[in-house]
Amino acid sequence: MIKFGVKTLEEAMKLGREAAEYVSSKFVSPIKLEFEKIYYPYLLINKKRYAGLYFTNPDHYDKMDCKGIETVRRDNSPIVANMINTCLQKLLIDRDPDGAVDYAKQVISDLLCNRIDISQLVITKELTKNEYAAKQAHVELANKMKQRDAGTAPKLGDRVPYVIIAAAKNTPAYAKAEDPIYVLENSIPIDSSYYLENQLSKPLLRIFAPILGDKAESILLRGDHTRTKAVVTSRVGALSAFTRRKETCLGCKAVLPDSSPLCKHCTAREA
Repeated sequence: MIKFGVKTLEEAMKLGREAAEYVSSKFVSPIKLEFEKIYYPYLLINKKRYAGLYFTNPDHYDKMDCKGIETVRRDNSPIVANMINTCLQKLLIDRDPDGAVDYAKQVISDLLCNRIDISQLVITKELTKNEYAAKQAHVELANKMKQRDAGTAPKLGDRVPYVIIAAAKNTPAYAKAEDPIYVLENSIPIDSSYYLENQLSKPLLRIFAPILGDKAESILLRGDHTRTKAVVTSRVGALSAFTRRKETCLGCKAVLPDSSPLCKHCTAREA
């Protein structure tokens, strides 16, 4: 890629074609260099990571082209691709960096406050074997689901969908993987901090660091939008599932075996 430093697409394309012809003249026939495209604007992150509007004619861009950026990887949850795509559209198409920052901050706030649909948080990985050198989230979940119901558990070759649920501090991620349907049926809270730290933060910083510089982390991952957090609690807690309502005596407050307002001790004392 060559940066010509000109002000219009027409000039860049003209120079691109001239450069291709000049370089081709130095090659042995039939080897030749062809002019292909112009990127404008162009967001260069590093050698193999970039995004830009792809032009083959100066009238209108062909598409938004991304390389090496988390927009299509299936190992990430959908929230990552959706957020990165929208941020890039605001940066490259709308030319609105402030709007892109505000959008990213709003997504983070919605995540921490449990306003993101669970479908946006599902991660999928293929079950290629039952045992790995290190414990894997999708493998541990497949084994857990097999214990619950072997008939519906994932099999070799299946992609295993899972979400990361809240657990005690220092619990490894592979132990927090859970079936999304099971999570919905049992109102299990999601570990929103995991998604922010392990799914969103690095892709966000990659595309905003060239724009915001050293302040990118403090602007995006710190501040008021990260200070409020909501946790969904189960409709039936672990303890309350094993309890039932008991009546107490109006006189001595002893627990009654039935719905009588007085226990046998109080009745005998009155007699």
